[in-house]
Amino acid sequence: MSKLLKIAVIGTGGISKNHLESYQKNPNVEIYALCDINKERVTKMAERFNVPLERTFTDKDEMFKALPEIDAVSVCTWNSAHAECSIAALNAGKHVLCEKPMAMNEEEAKLMKAAADKAGKLLMIGFVRRHGNDCLLVKDYADKGFFGDIYYAKATYLRRNGNPGGWFGDKSRSGGGPLIDLGVHVLDLVRYLMGNPKPVSVYGATFQKLFNRPNIKTSRGYTSVEAGENDICDVEDLATALVRFDNGAVISLETSYSLNLKSGKGEIELFGTKGGAILKPEVEMFTEINDYMVNIDFPHNTALSFDGLFENEINHYIDCILNGTPCIAPAQDGVDVMRILDSIYKSAETGHEIVLD
Repeated sequence: MSKLLKIAVIGTGGISKNHLESYQKNPNVEIYALCDINKERVTKMAERFNVPLERTFTDKDEMFKALPEIDAVSVCTWNSAHAECSIAALNAGKHVLCEKPMAMNEEEAKLMKAAADKAGKLLMIGFVRRHGNDCLLVKDYADKGFFGDIYYAKATYLRRNGNPGGWFGDKSRSGGGPLIDLGVHVLDLVRYLMGNPKPVSVYGATFQKLFNRPNIKTSRGYTSVEAGENDICDVEDLATALVRFDNGAVISLETSYSLNLKSGKGEIELFGTKGGAILKPEVEMFTEINDYMVNIDFPHNTALSFDGLFENEINHYIDCILNGTPCIAPAQDGVDVMRILDSIYKSAETGHEIVLD
């Protein structure tokens, strides 16, 4: 019988539950240790997932010192701690799955990748949309040439009243608003489906007009476990950008926490020389056959399913560690995405296009 991988999770807030439930279903791992700066929260999570209290910590360095047998880590903290916790784990000789966004900025992301390279350990980024059923379908078509050259795409993730509160609205901990929290999902997904072209220029704009709408009486949907009445809100509520790549392709991006639209929406549109697609949320495809325009629908449900989404991601992470399977969300992709996000914020600040080296 092979040895179970001993897994530690750093940060036991909302997103950690998805990781822990997925690890719990994987027969090759043991949820071995938990760490969070909030003692009460880490204790409750330990009780829920049957982790002995003596293997719960409020300091990551103490955890690695006390439990050198840990094999791999999920980093599920707020964004400002991603780099610090990931680098500490890598330096301790552990594999790391770090939640998106990879870091607060490109500089931190590069340091994380350097630590992984030096340690010879896997640093996988939590681009969970790459593991979705809709992505797998469209990627299969893209890889087989259905779209031809994808030269333009739209990536949209808009909420009407969806600032989660808590640390999400605090720029010192989040690094930004919907761009770095929501936009990163669709931006990365589209770039992945396009074959990860290299970004060469960015023009972006951000707006802070509606803030977190504390006056609105109706629910704001997803909320942080830390959300409260006196939350800081110093992040943008809307971001938009055009990103140009070295192959001439362009992505148009829109993302918001607060926006006066009828309802929130998340859509991906791809336009290629041979065909196109929309994920809205069902997948539809468009092409030409015998000189006629043709719409392609699928007989099965193609909308993104959250059932098994994180499980797919965790299973891939474990497979990469145990079997050396090539990672589909490597550190370099995270660095590239952080570079784009940095450039959008810089362009918004300066009012000018940012040309990348």
